[in-house]
Amino acid sequence: MSFSDLTDWLMLQIPFYGPWLLGVTTFLSCLAIPVPSSLMMITSGAFVASGDLSLVTVAGAAYGGAVLGDQIGFSLGRRAERFLPAPGTRRGALVARAMAALRKRGALTVFFSRWMFSALGPWVNFAAGASGYRRHHFTLADLAGEAVWVTAYVGLGIVFGANLDAAADLAGNALGLMGAGAAALAFGWWLWHAAKAAPKA
Repeated sequence: MSFSDLTDWLMLQIPFYGPWLLGVTTFLSCLAIPVPSSLMMITSGAFVASGDLSLVTVAGAAYGGAVLGDQIGFSLGRRAERFLPAPGTRRGALVARAMAALRKRGALTVFFSRWMFSALGPWVNFAAGASGYRRHHFTLADLAGEAVWVTAYVGLGIVFGANLDAAADLAGNALGLMGAGAAALAFGWWLWHAAKAAPKA
């Protein structure tokens, strides 16, 4: 079964298994398993708009599944810590630098990887766990970020319920625009600090 066939099949199951299926889908997506979680939320939102599903149960299932998946991914990262390269090696130094950056700006990294850069989300979960990042800091940023993700996609389904293709396109374009904006801001921030650090003539 191709990914497209799987997506079509899952869409057809929403009227029957709605929130339960949605919760499982968001859970699996947060463990880096390729499932159409965002499209599932949009479609579920459309069923909320038509009165076939409850907003509370749809949003609650999507949110609960995502947060649970993130927490399990974090815990798996904790257990994988012993498999990281040794600190004295070149790879170990690179890993240590990456982990230090995560600890320094961890909350923002976790928050934005829930929704703006959601493809990175599962890997941030593992890295945060392996880095020794504090669980309660991870959890607070995770709860906030997943709230944005669920609200945005279920909301798009409610607003554009009659045209799911338009909702999916809008979501992709909006996230792409926000991602480009974030990259531009990061580059500007780097240039500003580089200019400050440069020796004056």
